[in-house]
Amino acid sequence: MFEQFSRGYYLGRLYVEPRDDAAAAMCREQHERVNEQLYASGEGVERTDYPLVMKLGSQHFAVHGDEQVPADTLVVPEAMLEDANVQNPPSLEEVFLAKADHAAQLLSISEGTPTLPDTAV
Repeated sequence: MFEQFSRGYYLGRLYVEPRDDAAAAMCREQHERVNEQLYASGEGVERTDYPLVMKLGSQHFAVHGDEQVPADTLVVPEAMLEDANVQNPPSLEEVFLAKADHAAQLLSISEGTPTLPDTAV
């Protein structure tokens, strides 16, 4: 789903759709699998429900798992689609996923957003 892109990001392609909710989300099963594969440190039992940090256009945002979202789909607030210049959704778009250490930094500067535990970086 995501492949190595740079020191700070993985690159993936997901169908991007609008959502009435204020939070971005993706398929819960895929969210947990990506979280486990790319964010977990591999030491002991770890949570897989921490938000993933993605970038669409120039905006970073936390992404949570949601059972109502279909596989290979990212749902985001309507305003975010406009800011990222996504036209005619659902649209297959390149999405950047911040690597664990970069994600922890991005989440820690966002007010009210939980950070990844130190063991995950």
